[in-house]
Amino acid sequence: MNFPLPPDYSGVDKVVILGMGGSAIGGDLLRSLMLDKCKLPILVHRDYDLPPLVNERTLVIASSYSGNTEETLSSFSQALNTPAKKLAITTGGRLKALADESSVPAFCFKYAAEPRAAFGYSFFSLLGLFQSLGIISIQSKDMDETIRILEGLTARFDKGAPLETNPSKQLATKLWGHLIIIYGAGILSKVAFRWKTQFNENSKTSAFSECFSELNHNAVVGYKFPEWLAEKGFVVMLRSLSLHPRILIRYRVTAELLTDAGIPYEVVDAKGESQLAQIMSAVLFGDYVSYYLALLNKVDPSITESIAYLKKRLREP
Repeated sequence: MNFPLPPDYSGVDKVVILGMGGSAIGGDLLRSLMLDKCKLPILVHRDYDLPPLVNERTLVIASSYSGNTEETLSSFSQALNTPAKKLAITTGGRLKALADESSVPAFCFKYAAEPRAAFGYSFFSLLGLFQSLGIISIQSKDMDETIRILEGLTARFDKGAPLETNPSKQLATKLWGHLIIIYGAGILSKVAFRWKTQFNENSKTSAFSECFSELNHNAVVGYKFPEWLAEKGFVVMLRSLSLHPRILIRYRVTAELLTDAGIPYEVVDAKGESQLAQIMSAVLFGDYVSYYLALLNKVDPSITESIAYLKKRLREP
């Protein structure tokens, strides 16, 4: 990645990524990818105030597509008053201005879309930066596999692919009119959260996410009520065969419990050998499903009127 950073940026002992919504999910998924690849703690922080653990050995990265996310700007402004190493990822806005005023490196990109649609920029820019700093090492074969799988899946999921052969259209049809709950584990835990947020914003539908094996200690007890859950609920379990063997057993037993409760479910297996390919393939599938569900709901997936209203109200005195 041709984006030079000061030499001392590679000497940090922790990373704090500031962001919200579609600008934060890249950090979430990178953290998932790195859990067994690096000893450096990574915190994805969604709040107005900077966490007190930030010091001179911290790399603080502010990620905001618009550059005007108020929570991110608030915490980044506080970071400017600390000895931490700072970095911004944005298309511009106030974040870019703050970074320039304080001589903080800013990685800027151009992509006209909703922030959630710019996920590739937020994720792969972080991946490239971490690679250049020596925090993580991704093999080229993993990247090649990821690209190959995503290209193949895009052809399968494309709007021109008929329902009979298009898994994303098929799943959207099954989910239509249901309360959606997405389960994930390990590297797919935050992918489940990405599915949840895409259903919320694109499809304008309620959805929730849960993680193994925590859900086996509470959520499975709640299948009985409300009684309409068996008729209106639908669980999607995102699975990777690279997960811990005991977790894979939990998927199977949880499926038995869902069947006993009469709650419909579907298992979605991530594609690829590498963890990078598995994460990206599962994200792509969920994005397409949320798009087709939006069409079934007869809503525009790009418009988020509730968020626009909330921002307008927050600007009022």
